[in-house]
Amino acid sequence: MNNSKTIPIFFACDNNFVKYTVVSLKSIMANASKDYHYIVHILNIDISEEMQKKIHEMADENFEIRFENVMKYLDTVSEKLPIRDYYSKTTYYRMFIAEMFTEYDKAIYIDSDTVVPGDISELYNHDIGDNYVGAAHEQAMVQVDGYGTYVEKCLGIDRNNYFNAGLLLINCKQFRDNSLLLRFIEMLDVYTFVVTQDEDYLNILCHNKVFWLGQQWNTEVFGEIPYDESEFKMLHYIMVSKPWHYADCRYGEYFWKYAKETFVFDEIKNILDSYTDEQREKDRVSCDRLLATAIYETNKPDNYLSIVTNGTTRSKERRLILDKIAKFEREGRFDEDVEDDPPSRELQPGEVDYLYKKPSSKIKAKMAYRAARKFVYKLMDDKQFVIKDIKGIEHYQNLDSGAIITCNHFNAYDSFAMHLAYEEAKQKKRKFFRIIREGNYTSFPGFFGMLMRSCHTLPLSSNRKTMKEFMKAVDTHLQDGHFILIYPEQSMWWNYKKPKPLKKGGYVFAAKNNVPVLPCFITMEDSDILDGDGFLVQEYTIHIAEPIYPDTNKTKDENVKEMMEKNAAIWKEIYESTYNKPLEYDTVQ
Repeated sequence: MNNSKTIPIFFACDNNFVKYTVVSLKSIMANASKDYHYIVHILNIDISEEMQKKIHEMADENFEIRFENVMKYLDTVSEKLPIRDYYSKTTYYRMFIAEMFTEYDKAIYIDSDTVVPGDISELYNHDIGDNYVGAAHEQAMVQVDGYGTYVEKCLGIDRNNYFNAGLLLINCKQFRDNSLLLRFIEMLDVYTFVVTQDEDYLNILCHNKVFWLGQQWNTEVFGEIPYDESEFKMLHYIMVSKPWHYADCRYGEYFWKYAKETFVFDEIKNILDSYTDEQREKDRVSCDRLLATAIYETNKPDNYLSIVTNGTTRSKERRLILDKIAKFEREGRFDEDVEDDPPSRELQPGEVDYLYKKPSSKIKAKMAYRAARKFVYKLMDDKQFVIKDIKGIEHYQNLDSGAIITCNHFNAYDSFAMHLAYEEAKQKKRKFFRIIREGNYTSFPGFFGMLMRSCHTLPLSSNRKTMKEFMKAVDTHLQDGHFILIYPEQSMWWNYKKPKPLKKGGYVFAAKNNVPVLPCFITMEDSDILDGDGFLVQEYTIHIAEPIYPDTNKTKDENVKEMMEKNAAIWKEIYESTYNKPLEYDTVQ
């Protein structure tokens, strides 16, 4: 569509944020030249029919309003995308405008947390040549050294050449001709930006292909504004500078001027009136956290710039696993594995020497431990497996009975860490067993299969009779004074730092056999060594807490509940004190 009298404008929002889109749109309509026809596209996947109907009523002879459900288009490109949460990230939608709307050679994109006292047609009529976008400088990068250093050292872009993506004059034809969407998708497979997310991707993709708009077209309510407010063309309430959260928000009067003329005014005013000091404190903390994240990313040895400079990229498969972990956390699916188990078969009664009494089992165990020890030491020599510290080893050393050892499960090698802690405790008279899944015992080939079947492992089984043998063996080992490692979270999430909700199985064994639970929790921090997937090797600190003993005056069920709750509280305390932040899950209720 090359009709010079038609101006396409795009918003992207969800049903929760669309109320602010209404205010921004009202301001555009109030100040736009009547010489043009404007088609307003609101990209979304969930805006209610009732809300759509009310917004449609805002249309007039100059403004046409269309709601564009992007779900179908996203489904067509989903196989190309290495992320799986793009449906919920409305800010990513601006990347799809050029490909979704091939009738446009040029279009305006604008964030919803804005008001536009200027004439939007003046913006559209800029001739940006063959540049990919017209945009204004990002003031956070210009005015705050931590952010400016971040974009220079992590992205390789001068802080004075980084734009804010909240208002873009998009050269749709150049986007299509230069395959920017495909390049964006490819970049998602290389690096996950966590500071300004899609804005970082856009700045890299459009580097040196930016037409610089006057800053008045994106006046960010942030820091110093070096011109008079009479020059404002657009006001952008970035970060936590929201008039609907702060009555004293700078230039908030512009927002309320237009809000009062809309049907969402009462709703937004109620949001302001009910916003609490506690929420404002969280805002302050979130700002501090964002700057700290920028500084952290800057100092990472494997930040984006170092990766592209050194030619290393992160494994696509590993990235997909991280995306799946984030998805499972949001959905509260904590007890499900994010990686597929090997195909299994049913272990038959008598197939497993759970008590390791057979001479052949003893010989295999001895040989397997020798091979495992050699393998682990090689990993440690190559800095691919790092134990930084073991804290609380005295709690392990002081055990004078069998015990259930609990640990968080985040890596196939974490059981090696727990075995090294056992060896450090010098409890050689007590053997160290570990409970594993059926498929890990039956289906792993080669070296790892040998370890799974021989290193004092106790496989679960889908066969009821075999499970009776398993349970009897666990009781026997505990009564004989041995240690049994169990992962009470049930699932393994790769490099996941948070403790997950616990299952009661291990605590049942402890209560039944009147033995303690020894809670262990492993925390992680980045080393300066890359692993084979392009991620930093984690340095482990093993925290061994005081044992939790069953109370002989309580029933088995009471002990199970109490020991499990104490274990969870201990893990939570270790997590919060080590990482210096509260344990919170990104769950969707």
